[in-house]
Amino acid sequence: MNVVARPATTDDLDELVRLYRLLAAEMREYHRMWELADGLTEPLIDALRHALQDHDTVIYVGTIDDAVFGFILGRSEPLLAQARGERIGSIRFVFTEKEAREVGVGEAMRDALLEEFRGRGLRLFDAHVLPGHRLVKNFFESGGFSARSIVMHHRDG
Repeated sequence: MNVVARPATTDDLDELVRLYRLLAAEMREYHRMWELADGLTEPLIDALRHALQDHDTVIYVGTIDDAVFGFILGRSEPLLAQARGERIGSIRFVFTEKEAREVGVGEAMRDALLEEFRGRGLRLFDAHVLPGHRLVKNFFESGGFSARSIVMHHRDG
């Protein structure tokens, strides 16, 4: 079994849409606000095409024997003015199909994305994880991440 992470291209758009839809369905189980506040804007194909063309956004796909089983999307984002131009690598989405979990696909994508960001001079990294998503929290903790912020939410009605 050959597990590889490679940069996504426009040739991967159909797979990225399929994988994102699976991610969105999984995130719905954790919090219904995810698609409205944390996901990608619709139409999805346009959002992903734009992300692939955006210099500050990086997308990798994870493959097993050349078949795509996951993706990771991160953005280089500016910090506040007092950070004097420093940027942070923010991992917004990571998803691996259930049958391909725990074989190194996620780790390969995470590590490739972090190396890409390091190559751009970034030294600070965030990963967005929903409360209660213990597997993803553990995944990032195993890569050296720890919580620095929690967003609380309230909905009237």
